[in-house]
Amino acid sequence: MTVWDALILGAIQGLAEFLPVSSSGHLLVFHRILGIDLAHLDNLTFLVVLNLGTLLPLLYIFRQDLLALLRNPVQRTVGLLLLATAPLIIATLLFADLIEGLFRSTEFLAFGFLLTGIILILSDQIKGNTKTINELRPIDALLIGIAQSVAVFPGLSRSGSTIAAALGRGLNREEAAKFSFLMSIPAAFGALAFRAIRMITGHVAVADINILNLVVGFAAAAVTGYLSINFMMALIKRAQLKYFALFYVFGLAILIFILF
Repeated sequence: MTVWDALILGAIQGLAEFLPVSSSGHLLVFHRILGIDLAHLDNLTFLVVLNLGTLLPLLYIFRQDLLALLRNPVQRTVGLLLLATAPLIIATLLFADLIEGLFRSTEFLAFGFLLTGIILILSDQIKGNTKTINELRPIDALLIGIAQSVAVFPGLSRSGSTIAAALGRGLNREEAAKFSFLMSIPAAFGALAFRAIRMITGHVAVADINILNLVVGFAAAAVTGYLSINFMMALIKRAQLKYFALFYVFGLAILIFILF
């Protein structure tokens, strides 16, 4: 992987992470286009660092919400976020090797994009919700968390799946997007911790890691991620996610099926 590859992949990660189009799926596609070996161990570490890059603008944009949670960590919203993160932690611990294998394969990528498109179309049909995050029940948070854990499959959008699940549990559109984005914060820190453990236990060769690529990818993901979050927050209010499905995701799925 060259520095230019890292720059391109970082920019793609930042743009696609918060838009309902699956950042992992796009990264797999561009790995193939750029001719990068998906089996190389450095690539999975690189993907984790890209996720941390998109975490930076998330922490900035929702800094007021996060400061309020940190000042009073023993509160309902914190509990809901932890409960929503639990399914992803369990899935990662139980199926670590399977998940890592999926990030090296394009075999089911077209199917993942098709499913994402269907989810987006269905989510736009849900209107008139009035719930706020404080009104979520534990079962609601758990079901949204299950949607996040299933979205580890490349091509299946994490933000699209969790926003659709949140809408399905009655959250209004703005609160659904906020809860989805807040959920990604503990998930990103968890991915970093899990990757560090894999390095310590010898599952990942530290010598294979290119620091310059990590820095460049991180910076590109942070800049484009900031733009992506603001665009998505404006878009979700107008219930226009279906257009991503009709004019982009479905077409991309067909193209991937033909090419790969």
